Amino acid sequence: MTAANPKYPMLVNSKENRELFYNDDCDKYDYLTAVACGAIGGVVDIFLVGAPGDSVLGKWTDAQTDNAVISFAKKMGWKPKAGNANNANSAIGFLERNFKVNYDQRKPGDVGNLFNIAPGTHHMMSLAHSPDIVGLFFSILNQFTSTSSFIADGQLITVKSDTFELQGGNFLMKIMCGIGNWIGHLLSDVAGSSGAHGRGTGIVMPFYELFGLCKFGSFGSEKKELAEVAMQAFTSGYDFRFGMAQAIPVTITELTIRLIWAIRRKFQMKLPLRDCIPTEKHKSLRIMLLIGHGTLCVMDVVDAGVRSGGNYLAFFTRLNLVAWYRLVLLVLKEVLRQIGIVDCLDETIAALQRVKLALQEYLAELEKIDIGRFKEETAMFQSLEADLENLSEEELHVVIINTFESLGISRPWEGDFDDFMSDSNNRLVFE
Repeated sequence: MTAANPKYPMLVNSKENRELFYNDDCDKYDYLTAVACGAIGGVVDIFLVGAPGDSVLGKWTDAQTDNAVISFAKKMGWKPKAGNANNANSAIGFLERNFKVNYDQRKPGDVGNLFNIAPGTHHMMSLAHSPDIVGLFFSILNQFTSTSSFIADGQLITVKSDTFELQGGNFLMKIMCGIGNWIGHLLSDVAGSSGAHGRGTGIVMPFYELFGLCKFGSFGSEKKELAEVAMQAFTSGYDFRFGMAQAIPVTITELTIRLIWAIRRKFQMKLPLRDCIPTEKHKSLRIMLLIGHGTLCVMDVVDAGVRSGGNYLAFFTRLNLVAWYRLVLLVLKEVLRQIGIVDCLDETIAALQRVKLALQEYLAELEKIDIGRFKEETAMFQSLEADLENLSEEELHVVIINTFESLGISRPWEGDFDDFMSDSNNRLVFE
């Protein structure tokens, strides 16, 4: 008899929990693998990622970002002066000049003193500066309507900007131009501004801008709201470049789990190759990913708690948001699978893929048809049909014989048809 525990329902030895966690085709080695891979990712996160300013991997991702910006600028036509070939600030300046946008306000006066904004905060407050679907939507909207959209004081605020006209002869081309402007401007900002001293303030991680709506919480003696804490963290270096550093231990955990899962099922369990592809249709793999990323997140939050020493900002900046994003996503997808939503979608997608494949095969067969010859034969048969309508038996016989000869078809009889058929030993032979 299992005692009820309403406070922690997931810890109850219930039928539902057994079906969720035990009926997953995992053995003890799968569980150990998941924990070990998550622990490896956790160690990398603790000792190599850490917090902005003292991150080993953060310095490496900063350098890679600079290189990416320089490469992009060169592809866009940047011709650096002698000695500036590897100067990221010069490349950034070139991109700033060539990918101007109308939503780049940086001072309170630029927005009519409606709210406080500064060069170090506008990349988070301006929604069009976000490298995600939210940023793309508001970038296109702002460019088309000559407006700028911000999150300030927990509210969405839109202000009029300078008149801005997208290039392009039609609506679709203007959209493409807007997308190009958005990407180019993000790359001009991702490594900081051209006039920044030191590292500079980059752009936010995907969806990080939504923290600006979190007007709740009370952190520290100053009673800071979560939105304020997130902004402080961003201006302290918690940006897209640091997010790439945070993604490294997450990627290590993900790939090692998938790799070991596939190797065990191929070489130890001798399963067919199609059953060893590490997709999320396999429940054992999904449970291993949950355990692995859960282990990483537990180590991350414990490290953040210990090293922060009770400082809310230090705690926030040491949290690996990318790892928590991944864990929450896995949990949500698993919950949706348990209630049947994801499986239904997967089946629908699989069915549509089969239909697509069948249509492709059918079209491939259609392409083999000689259209010219098909039209000629169709015209001939149509003409033959018209000729057959009012023919006598003798005339019909002549037409059939002539048609056989014109098409190169051997007659299935020899000599006179009536004489041939009068002999019971004869047989019609169709070639």
